[in-house]
Amino acid sequence: MTASFPIALTHGTGRKNTPELSDYDDVSEQWKETEFLADTDPNHVLAGAWEGEPGWVRFDSWPYTEICFIQSGRVEVEDATGRKEAFGAGDAFLIPVGFAGIWRTLEPTQKIFVGVPVSNP
Repeated sequence: MTASFPIALTHGTGRKNTPELSDYDDVSEQWKETEFLADTDPNHVLAGAWEGEPGWVRFDSWPYTEICFIQSGRVEVEDATGRKEAFGAGDAFLIPVGFAGIWRTLEPTQKIFVGVPVSNP
């Protein structure tokens, strides 16, 4: 798909998606998330709005580079060595492809995200 007009990345618009829990290596019982995906070609970019409730997920290798902008709420990211960083409203950060660690949603959170898949040469 080639967009011919700018696409808004907002909560409640786009294709509503709830990722499968099997997408993660481990997940807390209370984990809850919803995405509102923009109509893009997922082979080139994955973008949209995300909202989540307190809980956590662990992944051994994040599948793409993801740029996150926290609109409201607070999250904490912990890498495999135990290093932690918290992010709140107004913060932007990048999760690199292959990242191993835990994403904790500390309070109800909304973010805008752009994920760029690894291209195969």
